[in-house]
Amino acid sequence: MSLATLTLETDIEILEAYKTGERDRAITAFVRRHQRFVYAIALRHLSNSEDARDASQEVFLKALKGLDRFKGDSSLQTWLYRITVNVCNSQLRKRRLLTFFTVGEGEGERDVAARQLDPLQHAEQSDFEVFFNQVLKTLPPKQRETFCLRYYDELSYEEISTMVGTSEGALKANYHWAVKKIAEKLRNSEFYEKWSEHEA
Repeated sequence: MSLATLTLETDIEILEAYKTGERDRAITAFVRRHQRFVYAIALRHLSNSEDARDASQEVFLKALKGLDRFKGDSSLQTWLYRITVNVCNSQLRKRRLLTFFTVGEGEGERDVAARQLDPLQHAEQSDFEVFFNQVLKTLPPKQRETFCLRYYDELSYEEISTMVGTSEGALKANYHWAVKKIAEKLRNSEFYEKWSEHEA
């Protein structure tokens, strides 16, 4: 990585470089700055690392095509979040259609569920990570989304509100109920018993 690229540390600097003709430099900095965020969002929506990587590539292709028209009404992160969710929803629709027409409606749903729970997909994850991801999937979509953006991405309620168009009060309620449900699942799990024995 060049020193010139390292100097582009903020979205404002990246946009300025992009609009003044330093596109290669700006694109490199843009992708490096936001790739982990985009991939994390895609992975939570798609539950598959390969699909998440494909979605991330599509997100950045779409973003770069529209960067000239970006008006700055929101942050680049908020803008990328919306693009990522749209791309993931499109992939999920394609996945459901493909499963329906290649396997059959009832069997297709079971097949998707089986692939999501396939332990080979989680070979690099610990047992707890697999368990926790399954707990997250049991949450209502809005609670899961709020929890992940707050806990994993460490975004403020104000930032999340701008991204998803929900009031901060509603987001706090979503987060509260998500934490409560997760805590209940943890208390009833084998992991809680192991931790209790360890603390004792």
